Amino acid sequence: MGTKIAIINYNMGNLASVKNSCEKVGFEAEITADPETIKHFDKIILPGVGAFPDAMKHLRENGMDEALLEAAKNKPFFGVCLGMQLMFEWGFEHEKSAGLGLIKGDIVKFDETTLGTERKIPHMGWNKLFKAKDSVLFEGLDDEFYLYFVHSYHAAPSKEDILATTHYGYPFAAAVERENLCGLQPHPEKSGDTGLKILKNFLEKK
Repeated sequence: MGTKIAIINYNMGNLASVKNSCEKVGFEAEITADPETIKHFDKIILPGVGAFPDAMKHLRENGMDEALLEAAKNKPFFGVCLGMQLMFEWGFEHEKSAGLGLIKGDIVKFDETTLGTERKIPHMGWNKLFKAKDSVLFEGLDDEFYLYFVHSYHAAPSKEDILATTHYGYPFAAAVERENLCGLQPHPEKSGDTGLKILKNFLEKK
């Protein structure tokens, strides 16, 4: 019996491309919107594109938030883009909104005064990540590598949870990890071979 992988559907994710990327690296994944099924999966992928408060509203509507909190206690859990942001305590997109609270910290908008006039919001395109510590997630990658970003808000976590940083006007956390939980702000499914390698590392991780 292979590893059972859940891709969480809450009407705000780039689900098909994430599923296809899993298949490219040799893993079958199931897209699910049913919180009752989560306990039957071995690993959880929480993707997402859109606004933080809308996403949390969708997760709470059918109890998916509670199912994810339970799963996050012991299952490998990977948040991607908005999915990573939802793992934090608070988001400040349009309004202050409570997240899942799995990782300490807030989701804040890029500081436009620091960015200056040359850098636009959203931060979009390929940018370099710098490893902050070793992780299974980045096994086989150089200390610096490029991934594809599309976002206007970024995580402000505790230093010990930062896995990698990226510079866009100023350095910010591009990847986080705490025990069985990990998150990536850029899109691995849009980042070519490097993104697929990261996804494969997560899926193979014990």
